[in-house]
Amino acid sequence: MPITQYLERNSREYPNDVCLVEINPEIKENRRVTWKEYELIEPNTKESYRREITWRVFDEKANRFANLLLQRGIKKGDKVAILMMNGLEWLPIYFGILKTGALAVPLNFRYSSDEILYCVQLAEVDVLVFGPSFIGRVEEIADEISKGRLLIYVGENCPSFADDYNSLSANCSSQAPCIGITDDDDAAIYFSSGTTGFPKAILHKHKALMHAAQVEANHHGQQKDDVFLCIPPLYHTGAKMHWFGSLVSGSKAVLLIGTKPEFILDAVSKEKCSIVWLLVPWAQDILEAIESGKVNLDDYELAQWRLMHIGAQPVPQSLIKHWKEIFPHHDYDTNYGLSESIGPGCVHLGVENIHKVGCIGKAGYGWQVKIVDENRNEVERGQVGELAVKGDGVMVCYYRDEKATKEVLGDGWLFTGDMAQEDEDGFILLVDRKKDVIISGGENLYPVQIEDFIRTNSKVHDVAVIGLAHARLGEIAAAIVELKEGETMTEEELDEYCLKLPRYKRPRKIIFADIPRNPTGKIEKPKLRQIYGATKLIADQNMG
Repeated sequence: MPITQYLERNSREYPNDVCLVEINPEIKENRRVTWKEYELIEPNTKESYRREITWRVFDEKANRFANLLLQRGIKKGDKVAILMMNGLEWLPIYFGILKTGALAVPLNFRYSSDEILYCVQLAEVDVLVFGPSFIGRVEEIADEISKGRLLIYVGENCPSFADDYNSLSANCSSQAPCIGITDDDDAAIYFSSGTTGFPKAILHKHKALMHAAQVEANHHGQQKDDVFLCIPPLYHTGAKMHWFGSLVSGSKAVLLIGTKPEFILDAVSKEKCSIVWLLVPWAQDILEAIESGKVNLDDYELAQWRLMHIGAQPVPQSLIKHWKEIFPHHDYDTNYGLSESIGPGCVHLGVENIHKVGCIGKAGYGWQVKIVDENRNEVERGQVGELAVKGDGVMVCYYRDEKATKEVLGDGWLFTGDMAQEDEDGFILLVDRKKDVIISGGENLYPVQIEDFIRTNSKVHDVAVIGLAHARLGEIAAAIVELKEGETMTEEELDEYCLKLPRYKRPRKIIFADIPRNPTGKIEKPKLRQIYGATKLIADQNMG
């Protein structure tokens, strides 16, 4: 069945139970609110802000948006993109799209205007739904993007080039549309990429979304009285698929805007959160804030917090050891996954296996795994090979990219591009990644895009971008730059040049040196990693 049926069940069985809470500690008090279901609270500051909705309201808002899309001619199989920051509107809009039989297409909020346009065109998007943070970027491409597409704005002061979500949806029916949806219908397109430039479009069916929900509920055992704290962006499969556990159990979730340690601990305390998913930098910040005295644990009610799990990047063993010293009653877990496998859980450590931290675990609920050689034959236990996974969460294809699809799919298996080995107990250890993606603070950085930009500098002869290990972010982007003969440049000069890049793409370290290339002209990045100490020591890490 499609996951929309969980929402409809929750609306019937728990209509007045709060399902979503949005907390933005930094927002101004005088912000005008467009939703009726909100509450202003003042824990320690007059600028804390809180909104909430019930399961009934969630479902009604999803229905209103679905009916709005249907009125505008959207039909089963069309595509509707979401370009919004986290907030109470995000998930009802996502589910409203699914209820029409259209495909939801979440977009990374870090995308530049060019990337937004590229993804919209690649996914053949019919509607772009965007929020206030993206007015400028969408306006830059409005003339091009609006050709044959509907632009819907969610927020205050609707720009002239878009339609207003608030006024339009308010006049639509709150009854569910009668659209037949099956497990084999296409449901969503997510974006990912290797090192070849712009993202690839990943197509998933409804059965994949349902599989993700079942995996999450099985792995973390969410109950009706659990409260999940969700901090990462909802466009990411990891955040949303972990929230699916709350959907299955009919329990409350909290969307926290902000990652300061005091924000996280305050939300856990006041909302009685029992499950928290963190990225490595946030966990490290919490520990450092406790040790420095910036936060005092006695100021918070944390006894109900039962599970801390981390994903999206390598996790140092030392971090978990330190965490357990501070929070000895916490269960810890990690999940490995890719957008191509509908997010986290195809490989799963399990809270009972904390003694195996350093491994990513075993096959997750409903998944099969194997490790293969270059001919895709299984290797013997202990040998290094490529990790492959199989299950209902494997993507259909890279949308409109048959060549790339054939490179990673075969007989139902997804070949991840990650090198791994199985230990004597059957637990999988990641050894290295075949792809050159840099995972910094849970975000993927694509070296080719950074390299192409730096090469536009007239003094630059060649450039290679690699990931260097970083205690807080997992990895940072380092640019090895070879200048043209006779040219000189300082790190400060190149730093200033890179200000034209989005902040998250700017290299954190610059090294002036020669770039080695092999006889076929390819940059020898393994050699660069060896020279600059960037070899991944995954034995002390696991991937979430």
